[in-house]
Amino acid sequence: MIPEDLHYSEEHEWVRLDDGIAVVGITDFAQDQLGDIVYVDLPDVGEVLEAGSVVGELESTKSVSDIFSPIGGEVVARNESLDGAAEVINSDPYGEGWLLKIRPSDDEPTAGLLSPEQYTSLVSS
Repeated sequence: MIPEDLHYSEEHEWVRLDDGIAVVGITDFAQDQLGDIVYVDLPDVGEVLEAGSVVGELESTKSVSDIFSPIGGEVVARNESLDGAAEVINSDPYGEGWLLKIRPSDDEPTAGLLSPEQYTSLVSS
């Protein structure tokens, strides 16, 4: 199930704009591919991110995977609750398993991202 109200990156991150702040997480497809997530490494609040840059890591029982920033901007929050409970990303990737909140540096932060339909095509091919 791919939520219709989100924007997606080709690296399997999602973005939801909420009062001008971008909430970022990984997709259900990504968490499923990774398997049981046991650790997450996120950038610090105040860090300025470039769209497409590696900003952290997800460690699962299968592998370690980079987290890419789908948009550019400043980190205004990180999901601290994941520090001791990274498995929440597996059980609720679009809710409690969010990763970062970013104040976008661009007026149209989601312009380069995929629509739900485009993302569905990406993961089903």
